[in-house]
Amino acid sequence: MQIVLISGLSGSGKSIAVNVLEDASYFVVDNLPAALLPQLVAHLRSTGYKRVAVAVDVRSGASIAALPQQVEALRSIVDDLRFIFLEARDDALIARFSETRRRHPLAAEGVSLEEAIQRERDALEPIAELGHRIDTSDLHANTLRAWIKDFINVEASEGLTLMFQSFGFKYGIPMDADLVFDVRCLPNPHYDPRLRPLTGRDPAVIEFLEKIPEVGRMAEDIRLFVANWLPAYVRDNRSYLTVAIGCTGGQHRSVYIAEWLARRFRDNARVIVRHRSSARRAMDRDAAPPPA
Repeated sequence: MQIVLISGLSGSGKSIAVNVLEDASYFVVDNLPAALLPQLVAHLRSTGYKRVAVAVDVRSGASIAALPQQVEALRSIVDDLRFIFLEARDDALIARFSETRRRHPLAAEGVSLEEAIQRERDALEPIAELGHRIDTSDLHANTLRAWIKDFINVEASEGLTLMFQSFGFKYGIPMDADLVFDVRCLPNPHYDPRLRPLTGRDPAVIEFLEKIPEVGRMAEDIRLFVANWLPAYVRDNRSYLTVAIGCTGGQHRSVYIAEWLARRFRDNARVIVRHRSSARRAMDRDAAPPPA
């Protein structure tokens, strides 16, 4: 039996995640009181369900505090349990609530939207580290859908899932990063007009960067650091580790090194690669509504 748990901040995209899983033929339960999770799983196992998705969030009230213990108990009886925690910066959440004119579930008389968001962050802090965190601040809805599909399509196995994520410092450090490496000191292909519109996945940019000895040394140093410390994260019972590689715009150097690292680790770990710069450019081009 595979169970995907979904949680996170209001306005961070939980409804999109739920819809993706429903479209993927999961049996979906939305807004389940956290206290009922063990009974639900026991019932669905006994009736033969194989793929189940459950959304649990702050609307559960005080019972959400028991979720870490419930998840730990479920891991011992379920073949494949995955946890997605969605979050976003305050400014992104405020903009989404303003655009949709929806009421925050913790809003009350005399409580501002900013205060409600902070109260929700505080209430969910104990469960944010339970699984795979996704910062949706700069994500187009279609990008979030694709990332959720990647997450559920990764082959299930024991051990840790390693994610390499490129980003641009000028847009801020991703909230979901566990390790952050700054590669802005490397020569920037942006200043070559021929390479400027390309990315670190294009052959011309790869050729440019591979000719620079410092790029190879930086990439190898990051590889050694991750390889040396990865066993410690595994011993800490971490299911996911996000390694963020940042350059100025998140288009050339960070993309190249994230892809380079992913190739080196793919034979020994479950690996996912994401490029936030692509998501950011999609948002800049497309005025479609953000995740809700």
